[in-house]
Amino acid sequence: MKQSPYSAEWEKIVADAICAVATELRLIDVADLVAMVRFERHGDLSDLVASAAEMFFLPGTVKLGIGGDYSLDWGGRPQVVLDLEIRPRGVTIYARLTLEQDHGGLEINHIAFDDPQDDPQENTNFLATSLRNAAFRPFAPANQIVRPAA
Repeated sequence: MKQSPYSAEWEKIVADAICAVATELRLIDVADLVAMVRFERHGDLSDLVASAAEMFFLPGTVKLGIGGDYSLDWGGRPQVVLDLEIRPRGVTIYARLTLEQDHGGLEINHIAFDDPQDDPQENTNFLATSLRNAAFRPFAPANQIVRPAA
């Protein structure tokens, strides 16, 4: 993506939003992920991404994009990169999620707002709100709900 003054902020917003999905994907054995990428098992990868995302986002919000890549050298740590398509209402984000042993990273390749505003700060606010609205919220157990006194 062509860098703009808002690129880093957008990447942080999206990375924070999908952090839990990345953590869930890192629980999968790296050899399995590498094998799926290497042998172009995109259907299997898509199922894994959908399964990891369904616990945190509305269905269809986070999907596998066009595939991925990996780095697996004798002397280095494995790295798996997955192309993601993130579609909360009103915006489409094409990103690359990098998974490593102890952390992950995100790079936005392209972001398209359905109704872009002239003010980039409005787009930034919309992006954050849209991702928040697409995410599931944990509910407090019934015995912890504070009810106003009558």
